[in-house]
Amino acid sequence: MAKKDKKKDENQSSQMEEFQKKVEELEQKVQELEDVKLRQMAEFDNYRRRTQKEKLELMDNAGERIFADMLPLIDDFERAILAMDKYEDITAMKEGVNLIYQKFIGFLNANKVSVIETEGKDFNTDEQEAITTFAAGEDKKGKVVDCTQKGYKLGEKVIRFAKVVVGE
Repeated sequence: MAKKDKKKDENQSSQMEEFQKKVEELEQKVQELEDVKLRQMAEFDNYRRRTQKEKLELMDNAGERIFADMLPLIDDFERAILAMDKYEDITAMKEGVNLIYQKFIGFLNANKVSVIETEGKDFNTDEQEAITTFAAGEDKKGKVVDCTQKGYKLGEKVIRFAKVVVGE
């Protein structure tokens, strides 16, 4: 019986060693996976911060470009103001201001800003804000009768609603 017990003890001992070895391997694997998880979390956090910073820089640079493109218009207005003091030719002044206006409209168009057309159109709450209604007859009912302030779109997005008078 002693041989059986000894063999049984050896068998149990070898099984315990195998189990202990397996537990150590699994603990090491868990440690490796936790390390990988921590590294990936840190990497993702760094990515998030970097993209957030890049997005802010992109917005700042876009604004900078637009303002830099507006500087020639300011120069034109300053020249017009100086010319108002020197010249008495109203026609030339009107023509100069009109040129500056056209240049500014061109600048807006180049930056995908467009005027919302309103005159004679059906009232549209997606692009227009009714400030009042006006009795204008059956043919003008629900249509824009007057625009008190132009509306503008940047691409397809409304950046300022047109303020209009609607016929009733």
